[in-house]
Amino acid sequence: MLPSGPQQPASGALTALDGQEGAALPATAGRRSAVIIVPLVAVLVLAVVGPSVEAATAPAGLKRFMHAVAMVESGGRYTARNPHSGAYGKYQIMPASWRGWARQYLGDAGAAQTPANQERVARAKMTGLFRWLGSWRRVAYWWLTGSSRTSHWSSFARDYVTRVMRIYGGTGRPTTTSPTPSVKRFSEASRTIDYAGHWSTADHRGYAGSRVRYATQAGASATLTFVGRGVIWYGPVGPTRGQARVSIDGKLVRTVDLRRGTFDARAAVFSARWVSAGRHTLRIEVVGTRGHPMVAIDELVIRR
Repeated sequence: MLPSGPQQPASGALTALDGQEGAALPATAGRRSAVIIVPLVAVLVLAVVGPSVEAATAPAGLKRFMHAVAMVESGGRYTARNPHSGAYGKYQIMPASWRGWARQYLGDAGAAQTPANQERVARAKMTGLFRWLGSWRRVAYWWLTGSSRTSHWSSFARDYVTRVMRIYGGTGRPTTTSPTPSVKRFSEASRTIDYAGHWSTADHRGYAGSRVRYATQAGASATLTFVGRGVIWYGPVGPTRGQARVSIDGKLVRTVDLRRGTFDARAAVFSARWVSAGRHTLRIEVVGTRGHPMVAIDELVIRR
């Protein structure tokens, strides 16, 4: 079993300067070392099964979750090092944890933290955590704190988990079947989105697909017609962001203010839901806010 241990601010989310798309991100704050006690039988099973079987039976969403944790922890950098805690790599693993996990998943406690080894260890560890804890939200909380508790999370921990799950783009609940996908995603580059006015592109590792489309000119618009029971607009918010008028089926629903004190590369800035699926048209129009007019689209997600 895994010990819960005391909660401490651990890896912490990375902070990015608003508008600095593509800028290098700093390493995160210190993480406490997690101690893992594994029954001898489990160790023997892992030694026989190996990483290849883990990959073959990976839980749904593992790849997206790994990407989300990596973006929050290190901005996706394999060489990121926390000068205070010593946490290292794309997933900011503590030195003591690395030795234990490398022994368990690579068969060598002294294995180098190469990009390939970091991926193998993180994949195996997160797979085991998901099978134990049952949801990606709880895995994200454990990754930060080393605790399996389900309630009374600190505001710091809740914020961390929220940011991970925003990038992940889902609820984090386990999937027991494989039905027709319940969501459909339209990236900023989708030809289904009808852009009017001048729109440009910007890059940042925190964006889905590392890119958004943005406009600053008043009246520039993006329109999507879809069939579904809900829609979510994901985009960046921050000090340089402006306002946008959002209309559904030709009717103004809300003027969304994207300005925040700090930059968040991927936020759910607008959503709408209906009782049953139907045909709808979403239109996003740039207001052209004086001094900070930027409005960006990362993804439009349709719930069907």
